[in-house]
Parts: sequence; C-alpha cells; structure tokens
Amino acid sequence: MTKDYKQITADISRYTNELRKEAPDAMAGFYSMAKAASADGALDKKTKELIALAIGVTQRCDGCIGFHVKALKDLGASRREVAEVLAMSVYMGGGPALMYAADALRAYDQFAAAA
Repeated sequence: MTKDYKQITADISRYTNELRKEAPDAMAGFYSMAKAASADGALDKKTKELIALAIGVTQRCDGCIGFHVKALKDLGASRREVAEVLAMSVYMGGGPALMYAADALRAYDQFAAAA
C-alpha cells in the first residue's frame, strides 16, 4: 500500500478544521504553541522542522511526516538534508523508524513532484 501524503494531510486538515469548530479554545492554544515553537530563534525554522520530522518518524505519525515534509519542502530543504535527518531517526528509532523513514522520503518525493 502506497501512502499518498498529499491526501493524508488534506484529510487531517479537514478534520482539524472541524475540531477547531468544536473546541476552539483548545485548538487556538495548540496552534499558538506551534507558532511560537517553530518561530526563528537560536534555531531557524528549517532546523526546527527537521527536528519535528525526526520526531514524527520515530513516533510513527503519518500526519506529522506529511505536514513537516511539506513545510521542509516549502522552506527549501533538499532531499539530501531530509535523508540525513531520516538516517538519524533510524539510528535512534531502529527498525520501526526505518519503515516510516522510507515513507517520509516518499512524502518528500510526492511534495517535490507537486511543486
């Protein structure tokens, strides 16, 4: 089964919008934290997105992989940069991380093809 990360992120976006309607204060808090955590600081946005991708891979989260790979592509990250982060994810997360690292590289290729 090949995962379509553009479809995965679209589906999740649709339902996070629904969740915003049902729990607006909680979702506003989450998005405020996300904005603050990902802002340029001692680390730039791209570095922070690379870290987020590594966490998404090791936590086996398809949505996280899709959203953070798309953000990295939009920030100009190269396939090689993503691959090096994925290699670190596999090192730290073992075999299960390897399965999701392969999917993350697929996500990169899908978003790159769409650009």
